[in-house]
Amino acid sequence: MKRINHIHLLFLLGLLLFSSCGKESEPAQESGEEQAEEQHEEHPQMVELTEEQYRVAGITLGKPEMRNLSNILTLTGRLDLPPQNMASVSAPLGGYVKNTELLEGMRVRKGQQIASIENPEFVTLQQEYLEAKSSLVYLEQEYQRQKELSREQVTSGKAFQKATAEYRAARSEVEALGERLKIIGIVPSSLREGKIRRILPLFAPLDGFVTYINANVGQFVNPTDVLFRIADTDHLHVELTVFEKDVAILKKGQKVRYSLPNEAVAQHQATIYLIGKEISPERTVRVHAHMDEEDKELIPGMYVQAQVALDGREVLSLPGEAVVQENGQDFLFLYTGQEKEGEAVMKKFRMVPIEKGAEVENFVQVALPADTDTANTNFVTKGAYSLLAKMRNSEEGGHGH
Repeated sequence: MKRINHIHLLFLLGLLLFSSCGKESEPAQESGEEQAEEQHEEHPQMVELTEEQYRVAGITLGKPEMRNLSNILTLTGRLDLPPQNMASVSAPLGGYVKNTELLEGMRVRKGQQIASIENPEFVTLQQEYLEAKSSLVYLEQEYQRQKELSREQVTSGKAFQKATAEYRAARSEVEALGERLKIIGIVPSSLREGKIRRILPLFAPLDGFVTYINANVGQFVNPTDVLFRIADTDHLHVELTVFEKDVAILKKGQKVRYSLPNEAVAQHQATIYLIGKEISPERTVRVHAHMDEEDKELIPGMYVQAQVALDGREVLSLPGEAVVQENGQDFLFLYTGQEKEGEAVMKKFRMVPIEKGAEVENFVQVALPADTDTANTNFVTKGAYSLLAKMRNSEEGGHGH
C-alpha cells in the first residue's frame, strides 16, 4: 500500500513539472512574436515585388549622376508701367461734367477731347485776364510817356518810378492770369472779348487705353478728383518682388522666364534692368525687368510668376520622376537586392528621405542621407509611384511587404 502511494505521488509531481514547463514556453513564443513586430517597425518603409509585378510596374533602375544644373530662384510680381506711361486726368478748377463718351478699355490719342467741364469760375478767370490785359495796355503807354518825359527832364523822377512800378505789376498780373488760363486749357492769345466760355474741354495727355473712369454727366467734381486714368501699354515691364536674402544673388542682365495667369509653363522672357535700393517693411526689394518681346494687349497689374536661372554647378541629380512625395516629404526608392521566398523571387526596395534642390529639364538635384553609397547603389528612376502605391496597399492590408 505504501508503494502504491509513493508511485501516485511521483505521478502528481510529474504532472506539475510538465505543466510548469508548458507555461514557461508560452512567454517565449510571445517574445518571438514581439521581436518580429519590432523588426517590422524598424523597417516600415520596405516594399517588395515579384518579378511579374516588377515588370508590369515598368520599373527602371539607375544611379545618381553629377549634372550641371542651374539653381532656380522662383519669384512673384506683376506687370507694370513706368510713371511717364501712366496719366491721371482731373479737372484743375473742378466743375460739373457736361459730356464724356469714354468707356474702360477704349484707346485714345494724345490731345483728343475726352470730356467737357462747366464751371462759373472759368468765366471769372477769363474776365479778369481780359481786364488785366486792357489795363496793361494803358499802363504801358503811361510808362512810355513818363520815360520820355523823364529823359527830357520835364517831369520828376518820382512820377516815372511810379509809372514803372504800376506797369511791371500789371504785366506780372497778366502773365499769372495767362498761366492759370493755360491750366484749364485756354490759350491766352486766343482769348478775345465776346468769346468767353463757361464750358471747357478736357484732353487726353498721352496715347493709351482708358483703365479707369470716375465721371458721369451732371456729376460735380473737385480739382483733386481723378476722373480718368490712361495707360500707354507700349512699354510694359515686369516688376518682381524679391526677398532681402535673395537680392545679393541677382544682377543686371540676368534672364527671367515668367508666366501669366492660366499659363502652366513660363513662356515669356525678360531681362533684369534695375535692382531697387530700398527695402520695404516686408523686407523685400523691387526688381525691374524689361520684356524681350513687348505685348501691347497685356494689362498693367497682371500677376506673374517668374524664375531666374542662377549660375550652374555640378550637383548630384536624378530624373524628376524618381522622386515621390509622402506626407509633405520627398523620397527615393533604393533597390536592396532580391531574395527567393518559396517558389517566388522577391525584389526588395527601401524608401529613403531626401531634400530636393534645383530642377532643370526633368532632372532634379537630390541630397541623400549621409550613409548612402551612391556609387554602388541603384535607385528607382522610373515607376517610383507604383512602388509607393504598392507600399500603401500593403500597409492597409496589415503586411510589411
